[in-house]
Amino acid sequence: MPRWLQAVWTRPVLLLWLPPAFWAGNLVIGRAVSQTMPPVSLAVGRWLVALLLLLPFVAPAMWRQRALLWRHRWLIALCGGFGIAGYNALAYVALQTSPAANVAFLNSTLPLMIPLVAMGLGREPVGLRVLVAVVISFAGVAWIVARGSWAALLALQLAPGDLLVLLAVLNYALYSVLLRRRPAGLDALVFLAACMAAGLTVLLPFWIWELAHGARLPINAAAAGAVLYIGVFASLLAFILWNHCVARLGATVTGISFHLVAVFTALLAWLLLGEPIRGFHVAGIGLILSGFLLATVSPHVFRRAVPQQPSS
Repeated sequence: MPRWLQAVWTRPVLLLWLPPAFWAGNLVIGRAVSQTMPPVSLAVGRWLVALLLLLPFVAPAMWRQRALLWRHRWLIALCGGFGIAGYNALAYVALQTSPAANVAFLNSTLPLMIPLVAMGLGREPVGLRVLVAVVISFAGVAWIVARGSWAALLALQLAPGDLLVLLAVLNYALYSVLLRRRPAGLDALVFLAACMAAGLTVLLPFWIWELAHGARLPINAAAAGAVLYIGVFASLLAFILWNHCVARLGATVTGISFHLVAVFTALLAWLLLGEPIRGFHVAGIGLILSGFLLATVSPHVFRRAVPQQPSS
């Protein structure tokens, strides 16, 4: 690994912005293909791409660590079921019926759910500063969703898919907290590949059901490009980085970075769709960044991270 990359890797707070940037692209693409790409098929496609790209690098290590993988099979099954299968499939189903504003707002509850799940499972303490940071950044997302008007936010109507969004977010909160239970001796990429395989196993019967009920896969360059982008960037790279940050910084601090998805979505809409950046975007982005910096910037944050050993 090059020295500069090693320096960044050992300071994971510098990597926190990358998964939200990749997921913002996933959100834009997911909306674009929601009417033509069956949701479970999209979830299966993205994880097949990610797993096939990862396997050549981790297959020998997976074989060497097969006994350890089997010993922790239930943790792998839970992480695969919640983070790989549950979150993504439910989110894509919800995108078919829920307005974009609802999805963006409800997705932003993830940093609020993670500390609740963490406290409920007794995995990590949550400090007052971090809780305040979560609230500030959440207010920024709400202000963007409301387009600068609290009346507009209060006027949001529940759509059929909104409960699915909340369920999807709960799935990812559970996944993020359970990541801290990865045993110290189990390689991080081996663990991720095993979780991908477990998630695909969970998705398989739902995919068969979807195809049996008339779903058709679009065969064109746009669909292939969407699956490749989501598989490489929003799945493989984003999850490697997210898992690394959770292992080093904790699920709660890492979770706050999820609010950056709203920042990058606004920027992508400006760059790719020509949508203007308005005053409420600037105010909301300011609140999000303020909360993010409050949670992550401290005297020790930019020093080399000392790995926290997961429990066995």
